[in-house]
Amino acid sequence: METSINENAREAHVSKYFSKAEEQFESLLQLDELDREAELRPPIVQDFERVLNFALDCAYAETVSADRIHLFLQRVLYRINRLKLFWYDDLDSYKNERSEYLRSIRNRIESAWEPWELSQFEMPCSDAYVVTALRARAEADVSPPISTDGKYFRDEVGVNGYRKLLEIASLDGLVEASQLSRTLGGVGNEIHSMMTRLLVEEYGGGRLSRKHSSYFTVMLEELGMKSQPEAYFDVVPWQVLAAINHSFLLSERKRSYLRYVGELLYTEISVPAAFDNYRLAAERLGMSSEARGYWELHIREDERHGRWMLNDVALPLAAKYPNHASEIVLGYDQQKFMSERAGKAVTLAAKAADSEQLVLPAPAPAAIGVAA
Repeated sequence: METSINENAREAHVSKYFSKAEEQFESLLQLDELDREAELRPPIVQDFERVLNFALDCAYAETVSADRIHLFLQRVLYRINRLKLFWYDDLDSYKNERSEYLRSIRNRIESAWEPWELSQFEMPCSDAYVVTALRARAEADVSPPISTDGKYFRDEVGVNGYRKLLEIASLDGLVEASQLSRTLGGVGNEIHSMMTRLLVEEYGGGRLSRKHSSYFTVMLEELGMKSQPEAYFDVVPWQVLAAINHSFLLSERKRSYLRYVGELLYTEISVPAAFDNYRLAAERLGMSSEARGYWELHIREDERHGRWMLNDVALPLAAKYPNHASEIVLGYDQQKFMSERAGKAVTLAAKAADSEQLVLPAPAPAAIGVAA
């Protein structure tokens, strides 16, 4: 019992340590001319730098179990990456979007994090077998056997767990496909046109009511939840943030375009099966047809999007770049790994939410001499 208390106290101390550093970082983002201030007044960044360096030294060491450190690094990285998108908020929020200091932080985190991610699994097949490998993966992942986590959502998740799912998913769901938009500049061709067509469908053909994120908003509002983007940022596990940040990393680097295509291919292929369990959960919990629309829309459209990505994007790119085609498979495999890791974290969070019991106040004792 004493050991458990000591461990809880230690975890609380560590969490406070990183939370304070995150607060310091957020205050740095609000400074006028951050780069100049950091150069003229080094002490303003010293405390944050100390924590950042400690996190980078520890997070990717093989012997360290460092969930809170991963969370700190992924939250910092996300805060930098989000500045690449326009949120229709205070324009001063973007005054440091081109800061060299922020760019250096991003590069330091990514240069430590990306090799660690790549070390999690074996490299894929040679370029000569890419077409066979992609077709086999797509066939297996479009309709896989239901996982234990999938069964939990389909058959067991309660309202609290389902709400937790939406809280976490809202970080990406309310700005859906934003990273895809970063890849569409440049020369037009059949591959580019198909990627553009995919984005246009994700964005509802320019009609807000049909944009996929609008369907997500309906789900949140039916449950009385906040529908502002990032409203539930504080509950998002690091594994989910890592998947989002990795999409930023690949979509922003043109040399990683083939890996990004592989990543997107896995996402479009796998979503219908995963979302079907969420749809069935919503139906079992009594959600309206409108509040299930986000899941149903993706189940219907992403079956088609998966075929587009395979036949009209991934395979033509493999033919165009035969000496680099295995990078598409690498992107696919890495996204699968990261998605499954994130999915397990979401399931744990949902189960924890379901296990919380509403504690009712004890009834007041009956007055002496009066029958209860």
